[in-house]
This record gives sequence, structure tokens and C-alpha cells, in this order.
Amino acid sequence: MHKSAVILPSQERASAVPLAGAVRTWLYSPTAIFTLLFAAALAPVLWFALPAAMVDYQNHVARMFVLARAGTAAAHPYYEVHWALVPNLAMDLLVPQLGRVIGVETAARLFYLLSQLLIVTGAMAIERAVKGRVQISGFCALMFLYSLPFAFGFVNFEFGLGCALWGIASALAVGERPWRVRLAVYAPVIVALFAAHMFALGIYGFTVGMNELWRAHAQRARISETLGRLTVLALPALALVGVMLASGGAVGGQGTQFQFVYKPAWLMHVLSGYSMAASAPAVAALFALAIVMYRRGALTFERSGAWLAAGFAALFVVMPFRLFDTAFVDVRVIVAAGLILPGFLHVTFPSRGWARAALALAAAITLVNVGVVAGVWLSYRADFAAARASFAQLPKGAKVLIGESGSAGDPPADLTEYPIYSVPVLAVPYADAFVPNMFTQAGKQPVRARPQVQRLDVPYAGPAPIALLKRIAVQGTPAGAPEFVRHWPRDFDYLYLVGPKIDNPMPERLAEVARGPRFVLYRIEKLSTQ
Repeated sequence: MHKSAVILPSQERASAVPLAGAVRTWLYSPTAIFTLLFAAALAPVLWFALPAAMVDYQNHVARMFVLARAGTAAAHPYYEVHWALVPNLAMDLLVPQLGRVIGVETAARLFYLLSQLLIVTGAMAIERAVKGRVQISGFCALMFLYSLPFAFGFVNFEFGLGCALWGIASALAVGERPWRVRLAVYAPVIVALFAAHMFALGIYGFTVGMNELWRAHAQRARISETLGRLTVLALPALALVGVMLASGGAVGGQGTQFQFVYKPAWLMHVLSGYSMAASAPAVAALFALAIVMYRRGALTFERSGAWLAAGFAALFVVMPFRLFDTAFVDVRVIVAAGLILPGFLHVTFPSRGWARAALALAAAITLVNVGVVAGVWLSYRADFAAARASFAQLPKGAKVLIGESGSAGDPPADLTEYPIYSVPVLAVPYADAFVPNMFTQAGKQPVRARPQVQRLDVPYAGPAPIALLKRIAVQGTPAGAPEFVRHWPRDFDYLYLVGPKIDNPMPERLAEVARGPRFVLYRIEKLSTQ
């Protein structure tokens, strides 16, 4: 007969103490804090069914609906699909296919969530490749997860940059391997980045190229060897560009705009897409911490880190605000540097107190950013619900114009008001409407307006100022007015007026149909003299 072991109460307490101590130790560890912060950072995307408060996101979602319905009986009456070998297609290639199975909105949200995961894990992969361990890169990535470009919904860029981070890590891992191995690693990464986003490909090439130059300097390599290594890196990209040009593809538009005066502001605003008050103190605190630790010898560069820091600084200075009709390009350089450079930093905290202070600062910045984003997204719930209801009041096939009741700055001074500019574009999928502001630029998107509405199509244009619309309706079209609004009372059926609340600016022309906290939908009355 076997006797069961008897555990006395004192023995239970003794065995529980080590377990409780281990749990408490883990909870206070950097790994646990990072895990909790990562979960908190992803919470807004998991909480909100559709992040309606990202200015570009709604526009992208509208295009996903058009692509998902292409070739079916439900194909859009005003937009058609025109595929070409062009960059910036990550979302266009993946989301419509998945959307046919689980729904476009759900597929788009999963794509955005995947982009965030790639950003954080890709930054950590670079640090692992450089230093053999992960120390600070994950925390830095969380601080940048809702930075200005990401909070605005530049989802192809975010996905592409996440892929670029993993590509950089893989390139660093095979840096000393034979050229055939390096080419086998470079080629698929470059193909994927070319399809995902051209600027992400540029960041990848710049980072790996700068690392090659540093290697040549550090090892006193022959010029022929260095040129050969750079050629292996460049060959796949050059081949893709050649095929693209031969097939009639293009790389976006030709608009280039420099705004040097705003560069200091971008540096201070970069950590938060919506709030300078949240970003500026965080940036200042991070700079102060870095300077103090550098002076104490606790912060040094690994491998090509110093070259990369100098290179990114120079790139930010010379990079225009708008390149190939893509805006906030110089801001994207800051974000890329903030995700890549921590992997090349060797940090030795002078004491446990310094480590705890740095950890607390990273946690505070991350949580404040998440709080700001959640607050802004929450404030748009009423707008989005009202907009969805207003789409049901539009007749199928309506032509819808977007106007702005204030100054029509693009972007506006208050960036929390920016997302409403694109919410009416969702009338494209929900009401089969034509909206001139949907992204349909040749060389960047595989969707274009059908011939009957092409003259009214203005991709990447902001809302039309209500002052201009009123002048056209009352006094006639002034010289230099954009083509799509020159005869707006005749060409469009409805007007979404977004921005600050004002009285009906043209009661004889506009009849209110619906309203939300940040918009009013008007029916455009057709006068007998038109």
C-alpha cells in the first residue's frame, strides 16, 4: 500500500516563496516591461474595428474595395484596375486577395497590424545581427510606432520599412559570406521592397551601402573589391528598374518641394503624429539622455554606426519634403534612423538607477503616444458612425466633392483634424460614388478613374476651400482655378464640407442631408440656368 506524501502548510509557504519571487523578478525585468508595452502599443489597432483617424488609411481602404471587386459583377462604375510594374504595391497585392475571404476592412487592419509587428521585430533583428543580443532596439521601436508617418496611415511605407529592417539584418548577417550568398540574400529582399515601397527600398540600399563603405574603410579594402560588393548589392534593383521602364511603368509623379524651414519642427514632432505637446518633451528628454551618456562613455557606436548616423543626418538635411509627389519624405528619414541606429549603439548604463530611469522614460513615451492615439481615434468614432450613416443616404453612383470650411491647409495646423479630410472618400466603396480625391496616381496605384470622370480626378489633392467654391458658384470661375472645381455645381451631386462648423455657406445651392461632429453633407441643388 502506497502512502501519499503529506505537504505541511509550512512547506507550502516555503515552496510558494521562490515562485512568487521569480514572478516578481520577471515582472520587474526589461523583458516583461517590453512585453507589456508591446501589448499596450498594439491595443488601439486591436480595439478599433477600423482606425478611421488616420488620414491616408481610409483612402487606401477605399482602393482595396475597388481592387477586391474588380472583375466581378460588382465592379465599381467609376474606377478600373490597371496593373503595371510599379513600386508601392504591398497593400494592393495582399489585402484584396485576403479581403475576398475575411472582408476588406478586417484584411486591411491585419495588414496594418502586420506592419507594426515587422517594424518592432525588424529593429530588434538588426541589433541582434550587429551585437549578438537585443538590448534597446525594441523599446526604441515602440516609441516610434505611432510616429508621424505611421499615425497618418502611410501603411505601404510602414510595411515596406518593416521588411527593409529585416532585409538590413539579413544583409549584415551575410556581410562576410561569398558574393553568391550575398546576392541570394539581396535579390529576394530587393524584389519584395520594390513591390512594397520605393522609399523603403531606398532606405535599405542606403543603409547596406553605407555599411559596405565603412567595411572598405575599416579593412582597407581594395577599390575593385568595394566596387564589386556594391555592384552585387545594386544589380537586382537596377534589373527591376530596367524591366519597369521597359514595361511602361513609372515611379510616381515629378513634384518636388523643399521646406527647410520646417526641418527643426519635424525633429521635435516626429514621435507623435498628432501632438507636438507629447512629442517635443519626449524628443528633448531622449536627446538629453543620449548626450549625457555619451559624455560619460556609456554610449558608443558599434561597427558602422557612426557612419550611418552621419549619413542619415546628411540625408535628412538634403531630402526634400515632397519627392515624386510623395510627402513627408524627410520625416520618414528621421523615423528610419530612429529604428535602425539603436541597433548599432553599445549601451553600458553607469548604474542600475540609470537603467531604470532609461526604462521608465521609454515606457512613459510609449504609453503617452499610445494614449494620444487612442484618444484621437476614440474622438473619431462619432464622425465615422455619422459618415457611415450618411453614405446610406447617397444614391448609388453619385459624384461627391469634398470641401473644407476653414483655411484648407494641407496639412491643417491642428493635425488631429487631418483625418476627417479623407473620411468622405469611403463613399467610393459604400455608395459606389465618385470622389475626386481618391488615390489613383499613375505609377503609384493600380486603380484609375474611368474615362468619363478622368477630367475630375485629382489624386492627392486636398479638400477644395469653401471660399473658392462659393466664388465659382456666385461670381464665376476665377483664372487658375483647378479643373475639377471649375464647374462644380454642374459636375457634382453632393458636397461633404469638412472642418470647423459654419452656417450653410450657400443656402440656395446646398441642402443639408446629414451631419457629423466634423462634417456636413449637402445635396447640390441644380439651378435651371445651369
